[in-house]
Amino acid sequence: MATGEIVNRVANSTLVTFNLEDYYPKGQRVAFDISSWLLEGFVLRESTFREEAKNYDWSQYQDCYVALHCSTDAIIPAWAYMLIATYLQPYAKKTVTGSLDDLENILYTEIIQQMDLSELEDKPVIIKGCANKPVPKNAYLLLISKLQPIAKSIMYGEACSSVPLYKKPKN
Repeated sequence: MATGEIVNRVANSTLVTFNLEDYYPKGQRVAFDISSWLLEGFVLRESTFREEAKNYDWSQYQDCYVALHCSTDAIIPAWAYMLIATYLQPYAKKTVTGSLDDLENILYTEIIQQMDLSELEDKPVIIKGCANKPVPKNAYLLLISKLQPIAKSIMYGEACSSVPLYKKPKN
């Protein structure tokens, strides 16, 4: 047995743990299905649709992230989603067309694009893998694309059991 002090090499290393969950935007996510505003769920009648939108209580979406979609196979013109977005604009934090998964992808795409990662230049980075919040898989790909040109190395997982993904070649 070795004698002496136990040294935590992970704590003493320059390894930086990056957790995408830390960037998860706070706010309720809501899927808004427009099919109930369509005749028999399939036919969009402009006058009826406009009337429904005009009389709807949009304030209930205050500070929400809203994903607009149609649960039927109806063909919805782009202007219909755009009209709803005009009503949601004063209330919702973000409005997208698509599923809740699409919404999360769009949110994380915007977040990662705006990140300044210059402090990670030439450092070993571990991207934390386990998340309690719905971090989309695509966010990890976007992050690695942004990290690869600057990080010394990139790993995935936890410091005690990481998977090496990339190591910058030596000049």
